[in-house]
Amino acid sequence: MKKAVIINGSPTAGSRLTAIMEQAEQQLTAKGYEVSRVDVAQLPAEDLILARFESEHVIKANGLVAEADAVIIASPVYKASFTGVLKTFLDLIPQKGLAGKVILPLFIGGSLAHLLSIDYSLKPVLSSMGARFILGGVYAVDAQVARTEEGGFEIAEILQERLDIALEELAVETEQRIAHKAE
Repeated sequence: MKKAVIINGSPTAGSRLTAIMEQAEQQLTAKGYEVSRVDVAQLPAEDLILARFESEHVIKANGLVAEADAVIIASPVYKASFTGVLKTFLDLIPQKGLAGKVILPLFIGGSLAHLLSIDYSLKPVLSSMGARFILGGVYAVDAQVARTEEGGFEIAEILQERLDIALEELAVETEQRIAHKAE
């Protein structure tokens, strides 16, 4: 079975990013993926801050990344970059822990001002970790994910279309990588 992991770099549960991640998880599950999630903010803070590679929580999270064929890295944008909590976790993934995996960044920010944060802040870090199959990603603006009166979220049609395209590309690229490994 194809496996995907979503690394959630948001420190806030129930944020707009959650709606985007849930949409990605539903679509990948429908495509036959077993999807896991690493909610970085739920990992023990001391393990992250003190870089405890031997922590059972870090080992388990890294195991999900190691087993995955595809990795979605999701983060809100703060100060023109991804969150610090996400960076602390990325620092704990083994040096070549993303080699051979297809990576899809999913970022959300308050405005288009930080649209290039995926390219300028995230991609260099991922490349240093062996990632060579980094897709363009999806940058959403807060206004594209509205809260409903029922407490849920509604994703704007234009964002939904971009997510659909990105997730289809992720599926195609992942299947090609799996087929290539099998040869």
